[in-house]
Parts: sequence; C-alpha cells; structure tokens
Amino acid sequence: MSDLADPTVWQANVEAVLPSQRAASWRQIMGRLRLPMSEVPAGEPFYGSVSVYESPVGMEFTVLDAAPHKISGTYLNQKDAVWLFVIIKGSAVLLSDEDTEFLGPGDIAYGPCRIDATLSFPENFKAMYVRIPLLLLSQRVISPSSMKIGSLRASAGLTGFFSRLLVYLAETLEDISPEELRPIELALTELLISCLGGEKAAFGIGGAAAVKASRMRSICQTIEVLLSDPDLNIKAIASEHGISIRYLQKLFKETGTSFSNYVRGRRLERSKNDLINPLYEALSISEICFRWGFNGEAHFSRVFRKKYGSSPREFRRREKMNYADGPYMQKNLERELHN
Repeated sequence: MSDLADPTVWQANVEAVLPSQRAASWRQIMGRLRLPMSEVPAGEPFYGSVSVYESPVGMEFTVLDAAPHKISGTYLNQKDAVWLFVIIKGSAVLLSDEDTEFLGPGDIAYGPCRIDATLSFPENFKAMYVRIPLLLLSQRVISPSSMKIGSLRASAGLTGFFSRLLVYLAETLEDISPEELRPIELALTELLISCLGGEKAAFGIGGAAAVKASRMRSICQTIEVLLSDPDLNIKAIASEHGISIRYLQKLFKETGTSFSNYVRGRRLERSKNDLINPLYEALSISEICFRWGFNGEAHFSRVFRKKYGSSPREFRRREKMNYADGPYMQKNLERELHN
C-alpha cells in the first residue's frame, strides 16, 4: 500500500524499552494522544501499543492494546472535541461525578474532552479511542456545550449497530484509505448524534426541555435528508412535523439561529466537505453547488466566502495543497519513544 493510501499517522509501542521504563514511556505516548494516564499497577512488566489514524477533517482514531492501567482527569492542551472509547476486548470502569459504570466488550464510553473523567482498565484490554472535533457536531447537536459523561451499551437497535460498526472499523482501519475514511466519518457522526438523541442524560435535560430537544433533533434530521432539494422551505418542514411555522421559527430562535441560517449553514458544511473529499475531486464547483440545493454558483461563492474567508475554488486549491503536505504523505511510524 502506498503512503498516499495509508491513513496511519503514527504507531508506537513499548516492547523495545526496558521493563522498568515502560510505564514512563507509555505515559509519553498517552500524552501525545492528550490522554492523562494516572496509574499503572505494579507487578507484571507493562506492555502497550497504539496505532493512530486521522481522517481528512481531523477525526482521530486510535487503537490501543495494553496492560491494565487508568486514564484519569483532563489534558490541559485539549482542543474542543468529544471522545469515544469502544471496548473491543477486556473490560473497563467509567467513573464521573455522577455515576460509576462497568463496561464490557462492545460498550462505548463517551464525553467532552474538557470534563474530568476516569476510565480504569482492570485487565489486559483492546479498545479504540475516537476523538471527534466539536465543530463536526456543533451544527447538529442542539447544546453540545452541555454534553456529559456517559455510556452506550452494545445492545440491539441503533446503539448495537453503532457499537459493531466501531469494533469492525478498529479491526480494519489499516486497510482503509483516506478517501474511504471520509464517508465513514460522516456516517459515524450521524450515528453518534442519533444514539445520543435517545440518551437524555447525555445533555443533562429532562421533562419539557427533553421533548423540545427531541423534536428539534427530528426536525434537523428531516432537513438533512432534504438538503439537496432547492425547494426546501420552512412551510414544508413545519407541515411535515405537524407544527406551525411560527412555532418552528421559535424553536430555532431558542437555539440561537434561524431556519434559513441553519439550512444555509448545513448546505455550506456539506459543500465544504465535498470540496475536500478526494472522492469528489472530479466534481466541478457548480456541480457541488447544485448538489446541495444552492440555486446559483454566484450566490454559493458569495455565502461560502463570507463563512470560510475564501472562494470555493481557492478553498479547494488550498486544502488540496495541505492534503499533499499532510500526515498521509508523511507517514511517521514510531516503534518506540525511548532510544
């Protein structure tokens, strides 16, 4: 496989390090991942390895295979993001200010990166850590800043499907190209939003607020399906959900935006994603514009420049150059951190 087709950003393990130095070496590795390791049990020599992959828009996937230890607290230089830990082998204990949860294979722990949490692995384990930039969720989650620590169980239904998808992804990441990661990250984002939509505790809401948030999520999902339709309008969405136009306007106003601004923002985000997606490199600016419901290229270019600071053509050219100079072209394998 060529470097261009290999999404691996870096790999590391502690096998070549003296047993007495392995815990310190692993701490350095975890620091690079912005994961605060707080404790390594004494006894058997420690072992651990990581393989880190990054998607074109900054979603980070890390497969960890390690001996028992504990991750606790927050990392100071953490960017705004949401984290997931899916347990592939072994078990884990998730501790937050509000609860203690025991996790087994397939279960998923989640939370915002800036809130203290403890994830303890009492036995040898394999897991995948996923870090999702908050920017990818902010327009699709009504109140991302209120997100709490929690878990999703490997049960039937949507959460079970999400869990199995993450586990399968962890086992096959090394065979997936950056081009193939792009639709996967879009699917993962949508699935996470849908799964959290059924978890009221995820955002610390209940009662009337939970009903209103659930309605907004349903409305946003309908809009997402119809984004490519240039005739998408507030009257049609209100009718679809059996509410008045005035009430729909009120719902969006309470989230700090308007119906038209939300739709335009989602169309711009989708267009931007297509502009940087290698799978759509052959599509012209005009084709991408009409693909997401804009009525004309001039209007599209104007609103795109206003939001992102450059024209769609300039943006695509710049991102293509960044991609060529980025981590996919500079495969950096680290077999150890201590010489």
